[in-house]
Amino acid sequence: MNRRRKAVILYFMLAVCILMSSGCGKTSENKGKEQIVVEDLVRRETAVSSQLSFQRSMELRYAERFAVDYYEDGYILLTVADGSRFLVVPKGCGIPADLAGDIVVLRQPVKNLYLAATAAMDMFRELDALSSIRFSGQKADGWYIEEAREAMEEGDILYAGKYNMPDYELIYSEGCSLAVENTMISHAPEVSEKLREFNIPVMIDYSSYENHPLGRVEWIKLYGALLGREAAALEAFRKQEAVLERVSREAASDKTVAFFYITANGTVNVRKSSDYVPKMIALAGGQYVFAKLGSEKDNKSSVNMTMEEFYAAAKQADYLIYNSTIDGELKTVGELLDKSGMLKDFKAVKDGNVWCTTSELYQQSMSIGSFIEDIHSMLSEDSGRQSKMRYIYPLKCV
Repeated sequence: MNRRRKAVILYFMLAVCILMSSGCGKTSENKGKEQIVVEDLVRRETAVSSQLSFQRSMELRYAERFAVDYYEDGYILLTVADGSRFLVVPKGCGIPADLAGDIVVLRQPVKNLYLAATAAMDMFRELDALSSIRFSGQKADGWYIEEAREAMEEGDILYAGKYNMPDYELIYSEGCSLAVENTMISHAPEVSEKLREFNIPVMIDYSSYENHPLGRVEWIKLYGALLGREAAALEAFRKQEAVLERVSREAASDKTVAFFYITANGTVNVRKSSDYVPKMIALAGGQYVFAKLGSEKDNKSSVNMTMEEFYAAAKQADYLIYNSTIDGELKTVGELLDKSGMLKDFKAVKDGNVWCTTSELYQQSMSIGSFIEDIHSMLSEDSGRQSKMRYIYPLKCV
């Protein structure tokens, strides 16, 4: 059993049984209880039915919050961090009679999805699988993913309400086969219960809980398995991994970076040191200015501090990156100073090293490797490389 499987299994206790025969009703003739070997101990934790025969588990490089297990005849078991299990049944194959009661059956082709996990849309786009989505938890004008916005404008994808206020009648009326939610659904458990009352299963995307930035990207492999597009998923993942490998071969700059935004009430929101953004800064060769900020015991990604606290910790940071996700993009340093005049004393402001993220960054979940490369280009101070950056840009000093 590999390390990542152990990390997933920590979240739940799966049924214990031994697989002895293959899928689609076939019976194994050469395996009995007396032939149990070490690999069967692994199978006990991923077993779904005595009628299915385990083949292998998907190799995961960074992700720890899901697992994919393959069985004979094309059956696939998907497991996510809360212990939820989904059996993807190939077209034309039956459901095992003794299937474990907690397992949700999803028949291929999986379609008419309700996608409330915004960050997953970019993965479906990368897989050329937007046609499998029928409902969105985001309105058309809220998408920075052009293909998703166009699909909604043309009526191919319908707005079905936010994750905490879905249009149950609409979703049910068109035969929704699966609701893909983000972890915010934990704040509205009644929604999951109601969806299940309508026989609409719920899968939670835990990609935001992954420790490594590329662990988030690797969730495309789960969706690839769900939709029968594993090859495309692997190719997309390897592209981002290759970017990280390319950056890692170059020397680190060790320059300090502050990543933040200023809230409406004047406080400063910054990422916890354990969050994926500081980790991307480190992978890009920089140092996050807050070495030990925030508790690792909760799942919050950021903390708020007063401007005075931010001033004391980040005044000497070599670079400032303003997070535009909440209140939109900035164009000039002057616009930033309008939010707080105290920033004029910052080293990065004086040196002209103030940058801003593009608005679509959060939705571009398949751009993490590229974003790391952008930060690396920023730190390199190579104007040629900086001209090719996509997700961050310098604020004008006017």
